[in-house]
Amino acid sequence: MRKRRVVKIVVWVLAVLVGVPAAGIAALLLWDGGIDTDPRRELTRGVQINLRTVTTRLGPVEYDLYGTEGPVLLSLHGGLGGADQGRLFASWLQEDGFRVLSPSRPGYLGTPLDSGRTHEEQADLLAALLDELGIDRVGVLAVSAGSPVGYTFAARHPDRVWGLVSVGGVSKPQPGGAGSSLRRAFLTTVGQKLTLLTAKVSFETIVSGTLEETSSFTEEQQAERVSYIVNTPHVRTFFEAMFTTTFPYPERWPGTDNDAAQARRGALPLERITTPTLLIHGRQDGDVPFDHGEFAAERIPGARRHWMEHEDHLGFWLSPEASQVQAVARAFLREHAPGD
Repeated sequence: MRKRRVVKIVVWVLAVLVGVPAAGIAALLLWDGGIDTDPRRELTRGVQINLRTVTTRLGPVEYDLYGTEGPVLLSLHGGLGGADQGRLFASWLQEDGFRVLSPSRPGYLGTPLDSGRTHEEQADLLAALLDELGIDRVGVLAVSAGSPVGYTFAARHPDRVWGLVSVGGVSKPQPGGAGSSLRRAFLTTVGQKLTLLTAKVSFETIVSGTLEETSSFTEEQQAERVSYIVNTPHVRTFFEAMFTTTFPYPERWPGTDNDAAQARRGALPLERITTPTLLIHGRQDGDVPFDHGEFAAERIPGARRHWMEHEDHLGFWLSPEASQVQAVARAFLREHAPGD
């Protein structure tokens, strides 16, 4: 998920703040933002995390493991994410007999960047995590900036992966960095507070600003989607939970910055993937363009594809058709999950 929207969203707040007394600005700086950072907090109703850290042979890894029985699904979060985001993004599977393993990738939350910078190092770190937890094989749900690691893991450790689902995944080198100096300025404690203040004053502004970055919707499409998210209780609740999994910025920025640096490197080992693979991508994805889905589909042998015709980067979770698309992914995972 990109960071440009932070600047756009925050412009609204800055306009409000013009003329605010100095005492009001001081109060903003002293405000803690109301962020719940409890490692055992409830993300949304029925979705609770229990973050722990284990020291593997390759370095420390923070993770959440939901469930006690069933095949394990490894959920790899996107940019500005962490184990909490991975857990949330896989929550649609939690009542389907799967265990869900959600690690914070290096540079996110409690996993230090030194545990693995490159895609290869992160893939090997995942294998080391499975070893430490006594888990033999996993299915993989890789999202957005987490997909390059998912692809690399499947290619380097094919004996550890029984199925791979990539949603809106980055699949080829991307030029540029994680953001300009202006954007970086807003990805600070002050920028974070401004964004949180905007959410409290105008939730619709946050939703609209997000869609400007995650979609190539027309104005009419965007207005319809904003209305759907804001006025559909379970979707709004999911969006609000997703929004919280990008804070605090300082604990997620090192990994986000590293993801951008790694995205400028050479080609991913897509042709070497032998794992059953399902690619899901929205044709109106404004964050990771649709051609990333096509690029992966052309190179991963036997890959299945499910293109969301009128969806953006978050349509898998936030669209009116989300449950149908999730059903496709669920059926794929059930088909390839190992038996008892």
